[in-house]
Amino acid sequence: MSRIYKDLTGQRFGRLVAIERAGTRNGYALWKCKCDCGKETEVISNSLKRGLSKSCGCLRTELNIERHFIHGMTHTKLFKTWQGMIQRCTNSKETSFKNYGGRGISVCNEWSDFISFYTWSMNSGYNDKLTIDRIDNDGDYEPGNCTWSTCKEQANNKRNNVLYEYKGNKKTISQWSDIYGISYSVIALRFKRGWSIEKTLTTPIIKPGKKVNFDFFEQKRKEGKKISQACIEYGITKRHYYYALEQSKKEK
Repeated sequence: MSRIYKDLTGQRFGRLVAIERAGTRNGYALWKCKCDCGKETEVISNSLKRGLSKSCGCLRTELNIERHFIHGMTHTKLFKTWQGMIQRCTNSKETSFKNYGGRGISVCNEWSDFISFYTWSMNSGYNDKLTIDRIDNDGDYEPGNCTWSTCKEQANNKRNNVLYEYKGNKKTISQWSDIYGISYSVIALRFKRGWSIEKTLTTPIIKPGKKVNFDFFEQKRKEGKKISQACIEYGITKRHYYYALEQSKKEK
């Protein structure tokens, strides 16, 4: 009695699609299949049905290349960034877990694979001077919510940053410093002295070498203010004040 073979025409097995019977091999039906890569190959039905053959061989080649690629990337900053991202979202023993996984932040399924993360990074302007930054600090690590930023840009995006509003815009001290060209320390000190945001940002810094109006300092002295306080209001350092004072004495 002749053996009855199941018709596999048109069925998909991984990357392979059975096209037509191609005879018999070792008692099993032999099928001509077309791989997604375009190559045709002959596979016995048993290997197809048991999942032993899923491609013409290209899948194994790609997996080998991928394994070698990942192995070669393990010491790079990008790979360590990916590892750190996974760890702080999944490992409860990780010191920063409470700020990430502990708050419900996770890594998308796509990025559980390093190759996918690597591809996104290369297409998103990655270089070793940048760090991964979530646009929404309460959102997950996923392509639509992440970008590569400088350390300074990322610092400005921290959820515990204090924002100062001026003319309808809310920014950190660091950001206002960049916009108005006033050093971070001067702005912070002016705030500490109780200056308003407008006065802080619009009072110019007197550059070294410019003439100092000592009448201003005399008036402040009469008001009971210290030299350090007057220097802040005038926009110069104490060192600048005393240097200018010494120079004025030499000119007399």
